[in-house]
Amino acid sequence: MSDERKVMKVLGGESVFPPPIWLMRQAGRYLPEYREVRKKAGGFLDLCYTPKLAMEVTLQPIRRYGFDAAILFSDILVIPDALKRDVRFEEGRGPLMAPIDAAGIARLDGKNMLNHLEPVMETVSLLRGTLPTETTLLGFCGAPWTVATYMIAGHGTPDQAPARLFAYREPEAFDALLQLLADLSADYLCAQIEAGADAVQIFDSWAGVLGETEFERYSIGPTRSIIEQVKKRHPKARIIAFAKGAGTLLSTYREKVGADAIGLDWSVPLDFGRTLQQQGAVQGNLDPMRVVAGGKALDEGVDAILDKLGGGPLIFNLGHGITPQADPEHVTQLVNRVRTASQ
Repeated sequence: MSDERKVMKVLGGESVFPPPIWLMRQAGRYLPEYREVRKKAGGFLDLCYTPKLAMEVTLQPIRRYGFDAAILFSDILVIPDALKRDVRFEEGRGPLMAPIDAAGIARLDGKNMLNHLEPVMETVSLLRGTLPTETTLLGFCGAPWTVATYMIAGHGTPDQAPARLFAYREPEAFDALLQLLADLSADYLCAQIEAGADAVQIFDSWAGVLGETEFERYSIGPTRSIIEQVKKRHPKARIIAFAKGAGTLLSTYREKVGADAIGLDWSVPLDFGRTLQQQGAVQGNLDPMRVVAGGKALDEGVDAILDKLGGGPLIFNLGHGITPQADPEHVTQLVNRVRTASQ
């Protein structure tokens, strides 16, 4: 590994300034070159499962901005797709699939999951052979709670009420679903690491709708299970865990999940982020709307994060994914602001 792979240094607990930077959803619709490839690919999952095209869109933001990490272009719902849940993506509606019930959960069979996802591993392998040596390659998966919310409802909902209600009414079936997803996710992340990923991230995008008890059971527990399984097979694996909207519960999350870094969404106060940083690396947490706004709002947001968190182990990122309306030139402004900062 190159000594210049800054993201890996931070994941090992080092402080690097200026901090390394990458952005969630950095390969996506805000880039005109992505939109061109997307047109050629056909369906969204076709793009995810076509290694040369998935590699191309992963590399586009690296060529344009020189980010310190490239994140595999895929989706958190490829595991339900491998479980034959009829996953599809419709313009304006997002992901859709057949809702699952307790009987359906009992019938789930993940034996051939990795065979179905072999094109993803091929993409990882192609990327590691193509990326600059100083660029960290990140794999990822969705956290079991977040993936389960889509499987239960069959689509995204504002507060994930269908999954929360199902968990109360059918606790044994729901626990079984979360454990299956944790086991399959661990296998999936290990396969990405074996194909060439340097580190991996677990996205719990809907953690913020959970109460304290439910957060412990449905977010922390399954995420910890994934990390324990991955680290057992790959003791040197570096893992980022991101529980969006978890707020003050991030203290418990940091303590219990066993990740090398935790992601902070933009609502996390920077003083609290600094407290969390005393226990290890943090990643985040610029409001994506500041990238849309650009100008002074963007500069002030960057400077505040660097002022509070730049002295410790930090991977600079957004507090969630970059939005399609972001101006690519504002991303250039963001990268330059981070990289030219003085401590």
